Amino acid sequence: MTESFRRSGEYENPQGHGHQPAYPEQQASASPVNPVNPVNPAQSAQAAHPEWPPPPPYQPQAPSNAGKRARGPMALLAAVAIVAAAIGGGTAYGIQTLTGNDTAASTSATSATSVVPASQKGTVAGVAKAVSPSIVEVSASSNAGESTGSGVIITKGGEIITNNHVVADASSVKVTTSTGKTYTARVVGTDSKKDLALIKLVNASGLKAATLGDSGNVKVGDEVVAIGSPEGLSGTVTSGIVSALNRDVTVATGGGQQQQQQGGPGGGGDWPFEFGGQQFNGDTGSSTTTYKAIQTDASLNPGNSGGALIDMNGDIIGINSAMYSAAQSSSDAGSVGLGFAIPINTVKADLSTLRAGGSGS
Repeated sequence: MTESFRRSGEYENPQGHGHQPAYPEQQASASPVNPVNPVNPAQSAQAAHPEWPPPPPYQPQAPSNAGKRARGPMALLAAVAIVAAAIGGGTAYGIQTLTGNDTAASTSATSATSVVPASQKGTVAGVAKAVSPSIVEVSASSNAGESTGSGVIITKGGEIITNNHVVADASSVKVTTSTGKTYTARVVGTDSKKDLALIKLVNASGLKAATLGDSGNVKVGDEVVAIGSPEGLSGTVTSGIVSALNRDVTVATGGGQQQQQQGGPGGGGDWPFEFGGQQFNGDTGSSTTTYKAIQTDASLNPGNSGGALIDMNGDIIGINSAMYSAAQSSSDAGSVGLGFAIPINTVKADLSTLRAGGSGS
C-alpha cells in the first residue's frame, strides 16, 4: 500500500479618628491638653482672629494604639483591592494592544483567559461555541482550479490568517463566516517559507476575532480542539490531544501547490511532502521549506488547512496545515490521526511581514 503525506486544507481620611487641625496655630501647638479640664488649643487663635469661623467642638482622641489596631485589617483589604485592580487592568491592556490597531484578536496574557465562560471551561462544547464565530471557510479560484480551506479571524475588521497553499496564485478569494455571510477577500501578503498567508475581507467590521495563545506553553498530552471546513463542511469540530512537538515537516514552496477539490481541473492533484527523510505524494522538487509543527491526533481532512488548533481555554495555539494519509489522491484522503499545525508563535512573529506584503511565494 502506498502511503501519502498530504496537506489538510487544500480546496483578541485613612486614620478615621478625631479631626485634623483647622488652623496653622493648631498644627504648631505642642502644649499638652489637661485631661481634667480640656481646653481647645485653638481658642486663643480665635480670640486673636475674630473674623475666623469657630472651629468644631473639641473631642479628645482615642489612644493611638487602638487606632492602629483598627486600621490594620482595613488597610490590608485596601491594599489587596488595589493590587487586584492593577493586575486586572494590566491584563486587559496587554490583551487589547498586542496585535494591532483594530485588533480584538489578542495574545493571551495568562493561561486563565475569558474566551470560554467559566461554566464551560475545559469542555469541547464550550470551546466550540466560543471560537467557532472566529473561524471561516476560504474558497479560492486560480488557473489550477478551485480550492477550499479555512481561516482564522484575527481582527474585527476582517484580517484572516490561513495557509499559503490555500490561496497561492489565486485570482479571486471568497470567505464565508459562521453566520453564512459571504465576503470578497484580497490577499494582503503570503509567506511560502512558513506556509502562511494574510487575507483581508472587503467592507467588513464588527467581526469576532480569535484570541491568539502561546504555543510555547503547549505540552504533549494537552487536549485540543480543531475547527475548520473539511471537504467544504464548514464549522466542523474535532478534538484530540497534542501528540508531539517540533515535528519537521517539509513542503514545496513553488506556485500551483493548491490541492483541488474533486471535480476541479486536474481532478484532485497531490501535494508533495517530506517527513522523516521520506517523500510522500511525489517529489517535493528543488524548492522546499521546512517548519516545526505541532502534531495532533485531532481529525484533520482536506479543507481543514488554515483552520484553528485550539487549547481548552479557547486560545488559538496553531494553524492546521497538513495531514498524513495512506491515500493517493484527495478524493480518497482521510484522517488517520496524524495532523500537523503551524505553531501560533510562528504566526505572530510573521504578522508584520505578512501585513507588509509578505516575503514572496
